[in-house]
Amino acid sequence: MSSTAAVTTAPGSGCAKTSWPEVVGHSIDEAKKVILKDKPDADIVVLPVGSIVTADYRPNRVRIFVDTVAETPHVG
Repeated sequence: MSSTAAVTTAPGSGCAKTSWPEVVGHSIDEAKKVILKDKPDADIVVLPVGSIVTADYRPNRVRIFVDTVAETPHVG
């Protein structure tokens, strides 16, 4: 994924943000809030880093790739 962000230059300009480098390092919930604020119709998909994904382009899909283990895995 590119870390370059396309941002709206003026209200109503037709340009829309296409990436969110500012959410790197945040929780999934925080990232979703930021993305949905900019793109309310986003279909957010959370996947492990390195996941195989389709190459089709869907303008409403935003993929969040995560790789951090938040809690100790245990049997039970």
